Amino acid sequence: MVRFLIWTEGDANGWACSNCRWRFPVPTLLNGEEAKAAYDRLAAGKFREHKCEAETRFSAAKQDAGTAFAERARMLIKRGYTPKVAVELVLHEMEFEHGNDSRMIERARADAEDFLLRVRKGLI
Repeated sequence: MVRFLIWTEGDANGWACSNCRWRFPVPTLLNGEEAKAAYDRLAAGKFREHKCEAETRFSAAKQDAGTAFAERARMLIKRGYTPKVAVELVLHEMEFEHGNDSRMIERARADAEDFLLRVRKGLI
């Protein structure tokens, strides 16, 4: 599985692995461009060295796709996306992740409709 170094924001800002739960949070009191560049280089090095955990975020998503879909959409909404845009982004991600698995794509679309319905009713 291809993995990427991604930037995360929220409870803990910092670099993270796109494939597992590995995180490299920003240290407190990080100031100056040189310090930030050093942090970025260190994070990239640590990322290359880490081994992804046995249970990746993708395998966890396969176990309970409905919950995973809702969680992913909620994370995007917390970052400022509208529910409709968040749902579209998660659908695109899942289409990319699951490729030709039509059952997973149909399940994701059903979860998307359910999520938006619950948002409209104020249940989320």
